[in-house]
Amino acid sequence: MELCKLVLLLLTVMAVAEAIWMELPTSGTKCLSEDIHSNVVVLADYSVIGDEEHAQANVVPTISVKVTSPFGNNLHHKENVTHGQFAFTTTEAGNYLACFWMDNHAPGAKAVTIGIDWKRGISAKDWESVARKDKIEGVELELVKLEGIVQAIHENLEYLKNREAEMRGKNEKTNARVAWLSIMSLGICIAAAVLQVFYLKNFFRKKKLI
Repeated sequence: MELCKLVLLLLTVMAVAEAIWMELPTSGTKCLSEDIHSNVVVLADYSVIGDEEHAQANVVPTISVKVTSPFGNNLHHKENVTHGQFAFTTTEAGNYLACFWMDNHAPGAKAVTIGIDWKRGISAKDWESVARKDKIEGVELELVKLEGIVQAIHENLEYLKNREAEMRGKNEKTNARVAWLSIMSLGICIAAAVLQVFYLKNFFRKKKLI
């Protein structure tokens, strides 16, 4: 029972941590980005959260949304909406960008608050469908969830390990190139100094100064 409570608490904390409220100004764009590796399911719901000022003015503010991949591919684009949802499976590793901006630019327009529920990986999985398909429930279902969480953590660690190795390789290549550039620069300076000495020596000899 304690294990089940721990798993439920962990799942709850993960879900709450991914819920974001963001104030959107009347002009300009605000974006969210997340570094995600490939073959990860991403699911997000967004909606405009009403306030008293807009309710009294009888105005329904609308927003536009655009989601792009690290290579600039358009994954989701909506205009003049108050709520929506996007879902995709990542095909490339890197920063995925979700940008929001207001459509109403009338004088006196007010900023709005939007709520974003961003889920990825194990958090975006439909556990009800899994339970119905595999005919599991209770402790067994929680153990399956725990196994999925452990697998997701392992995949994230492997991704971070590979990224660290990649960055270390790039740093080593950069350091080697800088070292060779320094050696070449030093060699050029020495050669230029030697040539200058010979030139001045010949010049002074011709002028019979030495």
